[in-house]
Amino acid sequence: MPVNTPRRRSFFPEPDLRESSYLGDLLRREAVGGTIALVAAVVAVVWANSMWGASYDDFRGLEVGPLDLEHWAADGALTLFFFVAGLELKREFVVGSLRRPADAAVPVVAAACGVAVPAVVYLAANTSMAGGHPDGWAIPAATDIAFALAVLAVVGSNLPSALRAFLLTLAVVDDLIVIVIIATFYTSTLHLVPLALAGAALVAWVVLQQLRVRTPFLYVPLAVAAWWCVHESGIHATIAGVALGLLTRVRPDEGEERSPAERLEHLLSPLSSAVAVPFFALLSAGVVLSGGGDLARDPVVIGVVLGLVVGKPIGVFGGTWVLTRVTRAELNPDLSYRDVVGVAVLAGIGFTVSLLVSDLSFSGAERDAAKTAVLVGSVVSAVLGALLLGRRDRGSRPPPGDDRRLNTGNRR
Repeated sequence: MPVNTPRRRSFFPEPDLRESSYLGDLLRREAVGGTIALVAAVVAVVWANSMWGASYDDFRGLEVGPLDLEHWAADGALTLFFFVAGLELKREFVVGSLRRPADAAVPVVAAACGVAVPAVVYLAANTSMAGGHPDGWAIPAATDIAFALAVLAVVGSNLPSALRAFLLTLAVVDDLIVIVIIATFYTSTLHLVPLALAGAALVAWVVLQQLRVRTPFLYVPLAVAAWWCVHESGIHATIAGVALGLLTRVRPDEGEERSPAERLEHLLSPLSSAVAVPFFALLSAGVVLSGGGDLARDPVVIGVVLGLVVGKPIGVFGGTWVLTRVTRAELNPDLSYRDVVGVAVLAGIGFTVSLLVSDLSFSGAERDAAKTAVLVGSVVSAVLGALLLGRRDRGSRPPPGDDRRLNTGNRR
């Protein structure tokens, strides 16, 4: 008589057909946006270290309305970035491949470990060395969605779409955790009246969603009001973007081709990845590269670089490996733990959010040192991840004349 054995759930589930097509479109946008942001970052570094370096500082300090350009980039442009991230996160958990808790557990645990281990590595370096600055522990905790997906799109055209979906979810959950950290640990003063007004604006957003109101003439003023009130409350303004994204409806009604979240993502993702993030990179990445020997001995630099290059891979891979060992989850047959290592290394690309946390953690020379370390650690992680996944990608290509498509990212 046959014995029934419990069915093991496949880890990194394949996205369904609609999700797969959506993922392919998203990767193409992020590849372009990541390239533009990289160019903007290079321009910022060259400009800041050129004979016109003083004009770069003047440019960042240029007042436009209530804020200067540097704060418009960090508080304004990144709010759009995190609004899109909030939409992506809710979509994944409500109607995407992570709507089942068993499927969501692994990337969520991997993201949490990928935040915790780099923070521990940073603290170990900055509490054990003279002149350490433990306050920057959250700097190496973030993964940059645009850059990580851009590298994956460039080197991994034949990688399984399940691996791409995992990186996307990992990066979005990672950013959400870091945003919670920013709201919790980087809020020095809290003004209750603006916070209450921000809450009222968010409630109005939800009501309009429930009433199926579609006109932007109501939503745009509400979003601006919520953003400004959160900014004035003392909480970082990007929190408003995440909150609005998470409160947007993601299930289409009967007869509705696309939900509001899907329409907004389609409209705003190119603007976020090709304008908002490069604008922030241009205004934030311009650090003066001097004192190389001193930087190499700076505990902040050591902590950030080790956190991104060593801590991130250990956290992401370790969390994945442990959870798949203590549960019934198993790897997708198309994947191996070597693939997980490649994605874990790629998760060390901190860039956008790490630069933001550097601004919030330090000022003056230590801020520049932290940003320099973010750039170095992100570049090293990108190169190592590209090498690991590039080799896997080449090994996955069908032989000449074979029409099989291993990449399911564009299936219909």
